[in-house]
Amino acid sequence: MWRKAVLVALLAFAVGYLYQTNPELPECMLQLVTQSLPQSLLSTQYESSAHSLEEAISRAWESLITAPTRQWGRIAVGVNACIDVVVSGVGLLQALAVDPGSGSDHDVLHSKEDLKEAFIHYMERGAAAERFFSDKEVFQRIARAASEYPGAQLYVGGNAALIGQKLASYPELVVLLCGPVGPKLHELLDEQIIVPPESLQETDEYHLILEYKAGEQWGSTRAPQANRFIFSHDVSNGEMSTLETFVASLEEFQPGLVVLSGLHMMEGMGRELWEDRLKEAVVAISDVRNEVPIHLELASMTDKDYMSSIMKEQVMPIVNSIGLNEQELLFLSHAGEGPHSDLAAWDGIPDVGRVTDILLWVLEQHGRADPESEADLTRIHFHTLAYHILATVDGHWANQRAAVAAGARVASSQACGLQAVDVSKVVVKAPLSFYSSFSEPRESLVLDPSSPVTMWRRGNVSFYLSPVLVCKQPLRTVGLGDAISAEGLLYSEIASQSPSEQ
Repeated sequence: MWRKAVLVALLAFAVGYLYQTNPELPECMLQLVTQSLPQSLLSTQYESSAHSLEEAISRAWESLITAPTRQWGRIAVGVNACIDVVVSGVGLLQALAVDPGSGSDHDVLHSKEDLKEAFIHYMERGAAAERFFSDKEVFQRIARAASEYPGAQLYVGGNAALIGQKLASYPELVVLLCGPVGPKLHELLDEQIIVPPESLQETDEYHLILEYKAGEQWGSTRAPQANRFIFSHDVSNGEMSTLETFVASLEEFQPGLVVLSGLHMMEGMGRELWEDRLKEAVVAISDVRNEVPIHLELASMTDKDYMSSIMKEQVMPIVNSIGLNEQELLFLSHAGEGPHSDLAAWDGIPDVGRVTDILLWVLEQHGRADPESEADLTRIHFHTLAYHILATVDGHWANQRAAVAAGARVASSQACGLQAVDVSKVVVKAPLSFYSSFSEPRESLVLDPSSPVTMWRRGNVSFYLSPVLVCKQPLRTVGLGDAISAEGLLYSEIASQSPSEQ
């Protein structure tokens, strides 16, 4: 055992030396040194004691994840909701009598031919994409065919509805959901969820999810990996038409927490609409009582001007918490010219130091890391496949170790379609050693499987990292980010105003 300890110490010294002497060393080489070898050492250690690395983390989570002292009683969620129709993409297009051909991207889809070309364009790349279908009548015919296609599956969709569904799985919670809820969606929602009458509409909003498998072929197109192409004609969610109804319902409902999502849907409506609607949204959100914290769930966006408006002078400064993934975090930095904005995309597992740099920048520039700031933002829940980080301004939130671990645990179980983690079906992909920043000054950190939430501070911001036990064969990943954020919020609480943390 002492030989192993010496070897790990020597390895840590060697990694530090490499970073100090050559900070531009290719990241893949550093990951090879800092991740592969320590993991093999730790795995051997835990296997020798009849417990795998994954089992050690899973067991530690169970003792670490404890309920907060003060729990939420009533949570209001809005405002995007729809039905996801999941269907074989090739099968549906064949049923629509569309022949295979060449691919071509379209920003907006106007016809079945546009749909076919865009689908092929992304299928041959194995990439995900989402587009707006402009012709309402044609879309409705396609949606009807998709719903009736053999094997088609209908699910609750939209970030707000998915978060509401997750929260409603806790019977002690009272959940209000406000969004465009049609008869089919109302039927699919958990009966515990309260939907204001003003949110009900005669027809449902459908999002069609065309899936394809790795190696699937259509004509000359072959998918290199499994993925999906999503499209909709969703005006209600695109205009956030129920936002004012949502805010008006809060006075009677009296929630302890408000969860807001759907801002990304307005991006596709064009600048003229979103500029005016965003201002109206800010006025509406500002009407929420100051003592009620607001969590904003972000989603994929491509318009830097729109994201910049959300981030700088519009929405972000008036919410208390945000949830996002690695693509959305990097896009935030691109839009605001923040740290590492020169990166076009992440290369594999996002570097912890780089992620931490951007999170700190967001809280310093657009949050309340500066005590003199008037911004309300004090919490960010970041999630990527291999690990999650909760970053909080000290003195505002409590129980964050449990919260980040709870989010990681639900990612592990839900991706595998299970109620609990099965260690035989998951694997650790998180780095087992990493740095608190990509540049100096920085702290060298190591993940301890027996206490798997690593904590460090930069200024008055605390960071909590938990690895994810990644499902080897995921069954369904739609809505996973929403479940992660919901679970993290359930285990969080507003702290009494003191600098000490949980």
